[in-house]
Amino acid sequence: MTIRCVLMDVDGVLTDGVITYTSDGNEVKNFHVADGMGLTALRTQGIKTGIITGRTSSIVERRANELHMDVVRMGVRNKSEALLTICKNFHWEVEEVAYIGDDLNDLGTLQLAGLAIAPANACVEVRNVADFVTTRHGGHGAVREAAEYIIEQNGSWQDVVALYERELYEMGQ
Repeated sequence: MTIRCVLMDVDGVLTDGVITYTSDGNEVKNFHVADGMGLTALRTQGIKTGIITGRTSSIVERRANELHMDVVRMGVRNKSEALLTICKNFHWEVEEVAYIGDDLNDLGTLQLAGLAIAPANACVEVRNVADFVTTRHGGHGAVREAAEYIIEQNGSWQDVVALYERELYEMGQ
C-alpha cells in the first residue's frame, strides 16, 4: 500500500518534548531542520503532511505554515477521531496514512494508521505497536528518518536525491 499522507504529533515527535516558558509567559519550542527537509522531501514525492496535536500553539502553526503542511489540527482531544475525519475529508483510506506518535495519547491513532511510526524515545507501549521505530529521538531528526523510510518503501528515495543533485548541476557547479 502506498502512503499518501504522513501525519504526526508535535511534542516529542517534531520537538524533543520540552516546553519552555519565558518569564513573560511566551512558549519556546525547538524544531530540527533535518525534520523540515524530510517533510519537504515527502512533498516532492506528492505525499501530503500534517499534524494532529492536543495542544494549541502559534509556534506550531508558524512551523506548519513554513513547511507547507496540508493538515493542521490543534487542540484535539481524540486523535483517532481526527484521523478518521481527515481521511474522510481527503478521500483517503486509513491504510494510506502513516502516523508518527510518541506517547499513550497516540496509541489509538497508531493502531488505526496504515503505517505506525515511533521515535526512538517513544514510550514502550508506542514502540511495541509501531511498524517502524526510528533510531533518532523526537525533535532530533526522527521525522526525517521516518520520511526517508517511507520514500524508500515507495521506491523513490533516489528520485529525491537526484532532484537536489540536479539543482546543483543547473547552477553550473
